[in-house]
Amino acid sequence: MGGRSRRSFLRLGGMVAAGLVVPGSAGPVGEGALTALFAGHFARLRRRWREVTAGTGFDPAAEPYRARLAALGARAARHRDAMAPADAWVWPDRPFPSFVSTLERLRAMARAYALPGTGLTGDPGLAAAVAAGIDHYRRRVYAADAEEVGNWWHWQIGVPKRLLDAAVLIGPHLTDAQSRALRDAVDHFVPERRLASYSGTSTGANRVDLCVVMLLCAMLRSDPRKAALAVSALSPVFPYVRDGDGFYRDGSFIQHTYVPYQGAYGASLLSGLATLFAVLRGSPWEIDDPNAQVVFDSVENAFAPVVHDGFCMDMVRGRGVARRPYGDHGRGHQIAAATLLLGESASAAERARWRAMVKGWALRDTCVPMLGTAEAVDLGFHARLSAVLADDAVPAAAEPVGHRLMAMSARAVHRRPGWCAGLSMASSRIGHYEHGNGENPRGWHTGSGMLYWWAEGHGDQYSDSFWPTVDPYRLPGTTVSTRRLADGAGEGWGDTCPPGRWVGGATDGVYATVGQHLNGLESTMEAFKSWVFLDDAVVCLGAGITSRDGVPVETIVDNRRTGAALMVEATWAHLTGHGGYVLPGGAPLRTVRERRRSEGPEPAGRDYVTLWLDHGVDPVSAGYVYLLLPGASLATTRARAADPGWAQVLANTPRLQSVHVPSLGITAVNFWDAGAAGGLSASAPCAVLVREPGDGTATVTVADPRRDLTELTVTWRRPVAEVLHGHPLVTGARTGAALTLGLGRLADREGASHTITVRLG
Repeated sequence: MGGRSRRSFLRLGGMVAAGLVVPGSAGPVGEGALTALFAGHFARLRRRWREVTAGTGFDPAAEPYRARLAALGARAARHRDAMAPADAWVWPDRPFPSFVSTLERLRAMARAYALPGTGLTGDPGLAAAVAAGIDHYRRRVYAADAEEVGNWWHWQIGVPKRLLDAAVLIGPHLTDAQSRALRDAVDHFVPERRLASYSGTSTGANRVDLCVVMLLCAMLRSDPRKAALAVSALSPVFPYVRDGDGFYRDGSFIQHTYVPYQGAYGASLLSGLATLFAVLRGSPWEIDDPNAQVVFDSVENAFAPVVHDGFCMDMVRGRGVARRPYGDHGRGHQIAAATLLLGESASAAERARWRAMVKGWALRDTCVPMLGTAEAVDLGFHARLSAVLADDAVPAAAEPVGHRLMAMSARAVHRRPGWCAGLSMASSRIGHYEHGNGENPRGWHTGSGMLYWWAEGHGDQYSDSFWPTVDPYRLPGTTVSTRRLADGAGEGWGDTCPPGRWVGGATDGVYATVGQHLNGLESTMEAFKSWVFLDDAVVCLGAGITSRDGVPVETIVDNRRTGAALMVEATWAHLTGHGGYVLPGGAPLRTVRERRRSEGPEPAGRDYVTLWLDHGVDPVSAGYVYLLLPGASLATTRARAADPGWAQVLANTPRLQSVHVPSLGITAVNFWDAGAAGGLSASAPCAVLVREPGDGTATVTVADPRRDLTELTVTWRRPVAEVLHGHPLVTGARTGAALTLGLGRLADREGASHTITVRLG
């Protein structure tokens, strides 16, 4: 194009509407002239779309591609032969509106036309059948004058994406009149003004999907103005946010205002952006927003922390946990696929790290092998993953070790060699749970301190029909009123936030003290819950457990989907093949072994072992202490129970909760109010974690979980010689017989942790 810059092309994209003149032309540029000017670029976009979304990078004559492509061709032929368009259907067994299955059949036929080796590659009869099916569906269901009934998503994202995808894949076989009519229908349901405001249902993953629809529409009609709009409308997605939907600096990703969602909407957003980066690269509309690096950073900052051995933790999957068994593995594989695809647009260093990370995930996911998933759903992903697995120069990255606290989404992930834990809480900004569209109506207590954990070999613990069969009042780690709740209790779409603001904690990246001021869902129950995450244990504390519901309140020590043997003694319990539990105070542990069955069209039965503490009816300031030992042997559990000084509980009250672990040099305090414990004092509510590694230094980590402190004073009554590494928020430090730290502006730090390193006196 004569050396014109990409930005020049973007400016040209808006000239039709503005009636402007292209330099060197005789007058205003009309639609036909502008279409011709960009014809080559759109031809490349359509080719790239086919390569990226339908699949490329493999030999169609080699297995497993040959068999998969042949099967796709056979399926497309059956669909073609069974078509019988009538007023109420395209296929008689798929009556309208058939928002998904009819369109998936048309798209499968279009892919059989576009991909090599299907036996129908380039078959004009097949393409004509796809075009006829698209136009028939457009006339009967998706007409420009149709009324949008039901879920808006089908009309604005689901249906147009599938129709336009199929239309772009068959290219000129959709007549000019048919493509114009389809464009007009999409314009009716997704007008360009839909992208004018970044609000409502046009945020986060939804905004990316709407931009994909706009770009597909641009490709259908070679419309540079729509292409420019599709790209420019992505800009609000990229920057970090401080509230509402989007990426947060601490790795949180929120959708629907109140729901941590890396494992559904976030995965869709990552997939959509990876596709757009790949398709648009080298075109006049290549994405070069300076904030787009946030998306690349999110792979390791937002997504990797919630993927364990190839599956995505349920605590960031919203209402989607209730959909189907092993959905956590499916979402983890989707994140892996998007990561490899996005890597093609990333820096060499990012690409190398991501390939190693995905290789590790794929090798460790033995419950649902990732390569098998790729072969079944995405041949392009299969080709990329196969190349990574076969490349000896790519190491398989191990699971990282450390703690990630995502305070803005009330989530925490703790990883140690051989085990991993995830914590799901609710706060004044994060809902107890999400239900909607009839999904997840009994997820009430997932935000009441649910503690997920996986030791080696437990990759399917919450995957294999856990959600339809588990007792929803006894989710592991939670403290709940047993008051019966209606299905779908509370507002829909995650708007179930309790009033508690002290939710979060302090972490030095290795260990953590995390807390939740818990208010029960549709309940008078209140509790103060803390977790101290260590090398081989989680110390769990509860205090101030109070309720007036007229029913018992319980803390669920665990609820494992297993039939394993359970041994219980006065101060400990051990579940064979899983781990141990220590109750330092000898609180009476109640247990039950049961087989639970799900309801619905696909009933399932699963065995459970449940351990819980009964706080009685309407408790007043009840409490608990127990240690969770993931993966521990029977001997290790017994030994830990015989050593009551290993973890010393210094305080367990509604004012503060504190634990000291001498062997690790750790003192952890969650200050629910100003107070003192374990040689530490604070002038206001906060979380403090002190660690003495034994080399003459110590770290003091401080956080403001409530996000409201303008100033804070923390004193550690321990001789300190000097501050080695301070922090910009430290307004003053006094050393000597004790360390006194003054900190300011914590309210602006979104609950983040701040670590100061000192040399001991």
